[in-house]
Amino acid sequence: MTTGTGNIQLLSDTLAKARAEDRAALIAYLPAGFPTVDGGIAAIKAVFDGGADVVEVGLPHSDPVLDGPVIQTADDIALRGGVKIADVMRTVREAHEATGKPVLVMTYWNPIDRYGVERFTEELAAAGGAGCILPDLPVQESALWREHADKHGLATVFVVAPSSRDERLATITAAGSGFVYAASLMGVTGTRESVGAQASDLVRRTRATSDLPVCVGLGVSNARQAKEVAAFADGVIVGSAFVQRILDADGDEAAALGAVRELAAELAEGVRRTA
Repeated sequence: MTTGTGNIQLLSDTLAKARAEDRAALIAYLPAGFPTVDGGIAAIKAVFDGGADVVEVGLPHSDPVLDGPVIQTADDIALRGGVKIADVMRTVREAHEATGKPVLVMTYWNPIDRYGVERFTEELAAAGGAGCILPDLPVQESALWREHADKHGLATVFVVAPSSRDERLATITAAGSGFVYAASLMGVTGTRESVGAQASDLVRRTRATSDLPVCVGLGVSNARQAKEVAAFADGVIVGSAFVQRILDADGDEAAALGAVRELAAELAEGVRRTA
C-alpha cells in the first residue's frame, strides 16, 4: 500500500471472500476514544481477533441523530475525554496496521466539513482507511466528497432505509461504493428483539438497483439475529451490542476486551449461514 492510497480494494476483496465462503461478512462498529483512545484501539483489535471481517470506527459527535442511547453514552465519554479527529485517524491506522483488515470511519458530515474534505480524505487514506460511512450526507450534495474519496481510494458508503423508494435507492447506489448500508428499520441504532421482514425487503429492493454488497445494521445484537440477517444480506453490522459490553465492564479493561472478543466470536459463528 502506498501512502495516500486508501483501502477500498481491501474492503471489496474482504466482502467478496465472505461471499465466496457462502457467508455474510461481520462488520463491527466501535467509537474512537471509547473508553479512551488506547482502550478503543485495543477493543477494535479484540473484535477483529474474535472474528470480525471489517470494523467501522465511529467519529464521536455531540448530536448523533442516527444513534440510540447506548452509542450516545459512548460518544459522550469519548468527547469528555477530549477525542479529536487526529485520534480517529490514529485509531484507524493502528487497528489496520495490527490486523491488515479493512477499517472504515462512520461520521456525520459536519465534522468533515469543518475539518476540510481534502484534508480528511488525504489523512484517512494515509492511515490505511478503507472509506467512510456518511449517514447524513445527501447524495445530491456529495460530489465534492466523492471526488476526493475516489482520488484517494476510499469507499463512500451511503445509508438506505425502508422508507427509501426504489427510484431513490437507484440514485443512492449509483453514487456509492464499497457497500450499501441498509438500515433495517426506521429509527435509531440499538438492540432489537427482531430485525425481520422490513430489512429483507429493503435488501431485495436495493440489490435490484446495484451489484454492490448490501450490509444490514440497526438492531442486530446476538448470534441468532446475525444468522437471521445473514440469510439474506451480504454483511451484518453490529454496534450497540459491542458498546454495551464495554459499558457493562465498568472500567475493567481486561473484562471489556474479553467480552467484545467473545461477542465477535459468537456473531462470527452466526453469520456462517450453514452453522
